[in-house]
Amino acid sequence: MNKEVSTPNRYAVVGNPVSHSLSPRIHQAFARQARIDLSYEAIELPEAGFAKGIENLQSQEFKGLNVTVPFKQQAWLLCDRKSPRANDARAVNTLILLSDGTIAGDNTDGVGLTRDLVNNHRALIKRRKVLVLGAGGAVRGVLPSLLALSPENLTVANRTLEKAEQLAKDFQNIGEVTSCAYDGLGREKFDLIINGTSAGLTHEIPPVPDTVLGVNSICYDMMYNITGNTAFVDWAINRGASSSIDGLGMLVEQAAESFFIWHGVPVDTAEVIASLRGQK
Repeated sequence: MNKEVSTPNRYAVVGNPVSHSLSPRIHQAFARQARIDLSYEAIELPEAGFAKGIENLQSQEFKGLNVTVPFKQQAWLLCDRKSPRANDARAVNTLILLSDGTIAGDNTDGVGLTRDLVNNHRALIKRRKVLVLGAGGAVRGVLPSLLALSPENLTVANRTLEKAEQLAKDFQNIGEVTSCAYDGLGREKFDLIINGTSAGLTHEIPPVPDTVLGVNSICYDMMYNITGNTAFVDWAINRGASSSIDGLGMLVEQAAESFFIWHGVPVDTAEVIASLRGQK
């Protein structure tokens, strides 16, 4: 009698582009820790075919998907059920593909950022002055988690003032957010400066004045570069920031939260972050 061979549950990250993603390596490391048999791959979907792509993957019995740029807001619109933090962000990076054909969505980006800052880097946010650069989807996804830690104030600066003002308005029921253009920052100094822009994709930095840096300022780039420093990290180092951190830890921490949503198992992120850092 032939012995039946079980097929591991299927998971993936979807985006465009996505071939560079570290998510398969991260989730496979988590699976080894948890002794869970799963497959996890990176799948590129056409920009105009996100909904159809998700439908196809669901028909192939994928159990869960991570969603990266440029699809997070489309994923939020597609979901039948959404977590409060997904609704706050109006973006989804974690999909649960349920057996009845429905799709549930969550957003783990904010948790990933704050856990990396607080747990891995011992950064203080409560009663601290926080500056967030950018007003796009990446920033929208992390503002609720930052506000939940009760900063003294939180300022969003953006090249286009109207976008920053709209973001502040959208989150007024969660916490107070001040908005300004980059040239409106003046000489106020901040304890924590977070770069949520995509400027690093072209090795640039937002046009933020050096005057925002205080003696003990921490600078954090939500982007990462596995082969070296990001442009924003270098900018902060060259201007004497007390700490300059890239977003690799955020990537791993948000993945750990997704893994927990799917499997109900907590994992050790420190060893995975250390392994990825070893590639540099």
